[in-house]
Amino acid sequence: MSDTGLFDKFPKVSAKQWKQKIQFDLKGADYNETLVWESLEGINVKPFYNAEDLAEKPSFPSKAQDWAIGQNIYAGDAKKANYKALDALNKGVESLLFTIPNEEIDFKTLLAGIDLDKTPIHFNLQFLAVEPIKRLMGLVDGKKANIFLNLDIIGHLAQDGNWFHSLEKDHQLLEEIIGLAKAVNNVSVLSVDLSLYQNAGANMVQQLAYGLAHANEYLNHFSNVTSSEVEKAFPITFKVSIGGNYFFEIAKIKALRWLWKSIAPAYHLNNDCHILAVPTKRNKTLYDFNVNMLRTTSECMSAVLGGADTVCNMPYDAIYHKDNDFGERIARNQLLLLKEEGYFNGASQISEGAYYIESLTEQLAEKALNLFKQLEASGGFLDALKKGTIQQKIKESAQKEQDLFDTGKIIALGTNKYPNPQDRMKDDLELYPFVKTQPRKTLVEPIIEKRLAETMEQKRLNDE
Repeated sequence: MSDTGLFDKFPKVSAKQWKQKIQFDLKGADYNETLVWESLEGINVKPFYNAEDLAEKPSFPSKAQDWAIGQNIYAGDAKKANYKALDALNKGVESLLFTIPNEEIDFKTLLAGIDLDKTPIHFNLQFLAVEPIKRLMGLVDGKKANIFLNLDIIGHLAQDGNWFHSLEKDHQLLEEIIGLAKAVNNVSVLSVDLSLYQNAGANMVQQLAYGLAHANEYLNHFSNVTSSEVEKAFPITFKVSIGGNYFFEIAKIKALRWLWKSIAPAYHLNNDCHILAVPTKRNKTLYDFNVNMLRTTSECMSAVLGGADTVCNMPYDAIYHKDNDFGERIARNQLLLLKEEGYFNGASQISEGAYYIESLTEQLAEKALNLFKQLEASGGFLDALKKGTIQQKIKESAQKEQDLFDTGKIIALGTNKYPNPQDRMKDDLELYPFVKTQPRKTLVEPIIEKRLAETMEQKRLNDE
């Protein structure tokens, strides 16, 4: 625009002038008490932001990129899972996420007819073994397939309380699998599951810091391995759960990518991370379940605008229904509408330069980096997990959020605000939607996922 352009005719307004105008309009009410609120992360959110909020602060540029529509498929039966996968691909899915429950899986049947040159494949392996990976590597060798094994032995320890086998054997098997993968192109081995922390109630600073410290445990372990072998285990995949705080969640993903790029060069890694985003379970409700569609749509939008590489939506009835065609179709179509009709393809740069989002990104990244440094100085993530420090901090954050939900300051429409007393759900439960605990001996205290509405819903079910 030339110097005589339209905007040049308007005087610049400083932040101080804006604040003075707002204070005048408040007619005596206190500016901070009325308009500034504090997030669960300890960030004071102002009523307006301008260029002064970004002065002399780091920028968080995002790359223009496409994002892939993913769908999770349970592969207990390889033939049925393959049929569902091919059907999903025909209906617009671009990336598949197979949950594999046991070592006997027939990968040849599972992947039959799938164009591996065009379809990225993620795996959620509920076991740790070398032989199945050998079979898979033999199947994809020589192809241009993008395979993500998403192995996360530390994440399993955090969630289950025990290693798959033992500390020594798990690391030995992981190294063997990385050795297998290095002979095959486009195979990423490692993953860090941040979604566990979010679904258990961790705030965003904790999610980022724990995820970074979690990843750093792998980097430290492989620091004595040659760089060429290490790079075969990367790019690392971060699985992230996206909550309902729209702009904060955009900033969270941007901050995560920036944080990874900040520590990776210290280990001679130039690879970017791969971010797999899924909606959170924490704010999903059993009653007035159709509102879950609105929640997941907003959460998927945050994921895209934050720069996630793969977005896998959650069916609106996932917490109480088994897999079903209708719920999966709605979840898939939400993403298709965003991408094809909402023009969200390649939209990650839309949020770049937005004063509010950039300021949030900077604050989340700075707070997370400070917490990460504290963790490392005190012995690292695994040490804190064994001492129970991580679990206790997440519990404290979860309770703070739970108190806000119970008092109505965090609103879930149809549950703690405007509930329909005529709703009946007791006869519709195909899955148990509440926390299940099984007393047993564990090496560390497991991190337990819990939805905000559980206590309220249990009471309503009992009263039906």
